[in-house]
Amino acid sequence: MNKQVEKIQISGIRRFAEKVNKVEGAISLTIGQPDFSVPANICEAITKAIMENKTTYTSNAGIEELRTEISRHLGNFGIKYDKDEICITVGGSEGLYSVLFALMNSGEKILLPGPAYPAYENISIMIGAEVVTYPLKEDFTIDINVIKEKLDKENIKVLMLSFPSNPTGAILTKEQRDALIDIIKEKDIVVITDEMYSSIIFDEYYSVAQASEIKDKVIYVSGFSKIFSMTGLRIGYVACVNKYMKEIMKVHQYGVSCAPSIAQYGALEGLRNSSEDVERMRKSFERRKDYCMKRLKELQLEVAEPKGAFYIFPSIKKFNMPAEEFCEKLLNEGKVACVPGTAFGSLGEGYMRISYCYSEEVLKEAFDRIESFLNNNFIN
Repeated sequence: MNKQVEKIQISGIRRFAEKVNKVEGAISLTIGQPDFSVPANICEAITKAIMENKTTYTSNAGIEELRTEISRHLGNFGIKYDKDEICITVGGSEGLYSVLFALMNSGEKILLPGPAYPAYENISIMIGAEVVTYPLKEDFTIDINVIKEKLDKENIKVLMLSFPSNPTGAILTKEQRDALIDIIKEKDIVVITDEMYSSIIFDEYYSVAQASEIKDKVIYVSGFSKIFSMTGLRIGYVACVNKYMKEIMKVHQYGVSCAPSIAQYGALEGLRNSSEDVERMRKSFERRKDYCMKRLKELQLEVAEPKGAFYIFPSIKKFNMPAEEFCEKLLNEGKVACVPGTAFGSLGEGYMRISYCYSEEVLKEAFDRIESFLNNNFIN
């Protein structure tokens, strides 16, 4: 077998999600699957595309109308890419894979945050790249000095950013963005910014991709899984200048040919006419975030308040138990599944991830169970 593939494991997120099925009556707070239906107009657009036989291959880059609409959409946030600098991918995951495969050579170094979405590290390992990790602050925001130090000491080719963050919900502040831009200007690096959750922010939105002066050093990855609750329809995109795109397109072409045609027409309709649905979902996630914060504080668990996405990452260090063991015990005895922080790298030890993209009723029952579990096991 491929020795690089043998070095990695199946995602800890999926592993815990699947364990729920083996524990009768358990509640899952594991997967980042919004509990909203795909907006009706998007469903209608997909159905219409089928009826009009728009089920053939599209161009490798995706349908021109969608790329044009993405260009317009990003422009609303000060991010400037034209349609020919955009490629539609099979979800953000394929986008990340194609970007990393096109950029990295075996032995070259990539600088990743920790904790972070596990795909970054595992794709890098499969390629044969060398992973260097930079720790985040206690509130999971970036430490500019740590990044500077890593870039000064290590021969880093690629810097990975992810805001809002999975698993922590942290976002980028204006000051952090501006400091990063200064670093990127002076260093010979390429930056990949994964912004899959950029539609779910409870504060101001800032991205290094907003800085036109470093456009030739930045690759932007995003998609529609979270914004339109269409995770299974697998539409993402990559935006970057041509010198990267022409190589990324080769990987994309031989990997998938093109993204699903009918789902592209659905995403197009969503961008044009679903802004009210997106705002309704965002407000609902913010209410759920507030509820989770309230319950966690009542349980006297240390937690940094997330400013985006739909995850919260409380500390479980006070229980003096490895995260994997704690989450196993919570699942089997408390009947609630959360993801151990170590699913997001070694720097996730001492934490667990709670996904709050479930209904208020499910969250209430889950937290009631967590409270009972803690009272029965750790509180005298």
